[in-house]
Amino acid sequence: MDASLKKWLRTVPVSQMVYPNDTRDRCKYFVWYVLRPLHPYVRNFLAKLGYMKKYEKYRPNGRQRFLLGTLAPGITPQAFIIALVAQGYGRQLVALTDAGEVVSLRYSPDFKHQYHIRLFEDGEVRGHYEYTVESHPFWHDKEIGFEERREEFLKVLGNNIVPTQAA
Repeated sequence: MDASLKKWLRTVPVSQMVYPNDTRDRCKYFVWYVLRPLHPYVRNFLAKLGYMKKYEKYRPNGRQRFLLGTLAPGITPQAFIIALVAQGYGRQLVALTDAGEVVSLRYSPDFKHQYHIRLFEDGEVRGHYEYTVESHPFWHDKEIGFEERREEFLKVLGNNIVPTQAA
């Protein structure tokens, strides 16, 4: 990845957790509020130890399912990201990193769910809807409630991508 893009990505706002209503979720919110800044370092450390190999069954090609399309001609990664940030998306720090990933972005309509979009170096765009790791870490880990929601994503992405044929 280009060094100037990498530097620019650090200026993209981080996705914010939605403050939950019930006491149990507020406790989870607080725990993740403290853990969130540490997550990328812990994830990278565990990857070096080989722990992340267990996720290969979910990512046979090194990337999660649900290909949406590729960047449209003339759309830069920066323009793509700016368009998503304008719609409430932010960088997702509490996520695994897929092969060739440029950025991981999410939008959380509530504390329990998120729309997660990834952009890759080859212009590929993938997305899925799921439980947030903050609300249900084990369900999130096992991809319970993991959904394509293709039409919703295509509306959000608009002319920024060239959609692939639905599988």
